[in-house]
Amino acid sequence: MAEQTYRQTINQWRQERDAGIRGENSWLALAGLYWLKLGKNQFGSDPDNEIQLPERAPASVGYFEYNGRSVSLRTNSGQKISVNDKPTDFALLQPDIAETPSFIKLEGVQMVVIQRGNRMGVRMWDNQSEKRASFPARTWYDIDEAYRVPAVFTAYPHTKMAYFPDLTGEKAEFPVEGYVTFELNGKSHTLDINKEDDGTLFLRFSDPTAEDETYPTGRYLVADVLPDGNIILDFNKAYNPPCAFTDFATCVFAPEQNHLDFRVTAGETYPRARH
Repeated sequence: MAEQTYRQTINQWRQERDAGIRGENSWLALAGLYWLKLGKNQFGSDPDNEIQLPERAPASVGYFEYNGRSVSLRTNSGQKISVNDKPTDFALLQPDIAETPSFIKLEGVQMVVIQRGNRMGVRMWDNQSEKRASFPARTWYDIDEAYRVPAVFTAYPHTKMAYFPDLTGEKAEFPVEGYVTFELNGKSHTLDINKEDDGTLFLRFSDPTAEDETYPTGRYLVADVLPDGNIILDFNKAYNPPCAFTDFATCVFAPEQNHLDFRVTAGETYPRARH
């Protein structure tokens, strides 16, 4: 019964992950990512705009102005949009990394300024995108409880900086608060892990299945922290980064020290024929 309950729990989690990429303003609704140039960046449905909206939107709505530090938005005369659900024709925009980002809505489209290092861009969702329904269901290895293993988290004496590759091929420095140690296949393994602002232990890892069965640049995994404080790494819940579903995500991948030398045949797969 316990095994059946575990399988049911994992299958329900997987169904929720599949639904999560199909909702409003989800990864499958992403329809554009536009890096801003200094000065004015026009937006509307006209192809001559720097930021092109779907055809149903007005040809020219207004512009984003980037001064090298911040981004403001101004609409053309007679055009109104909403920023955080308030109609306006001008706004100083807060980026996605701010406590309260500025979400812009117009004609079923949502946009937000994203900040990545020294670059600013505009991410766009089209909630009328047919991909939300038509994208194939996510695929997974069979559930194998042998890949649910206890782990020990050890904090580094001082947060260290490590290089994480991103989608552009660049490497960015990110703080790493500690590492997890676990045993699998009769061996002990150690992986760096990030402690998120909400306390979540978040792992980026890669393994040889990335060559043929899983996402080429590795997968993500959130450690399970039990009520008693013990930690479980359940690789049946390893999942693909957003870049597996859209060309407009900005993903960060596993650092070199998180490349495992054995095949982790658990968690989400990535059928090459579908992509």
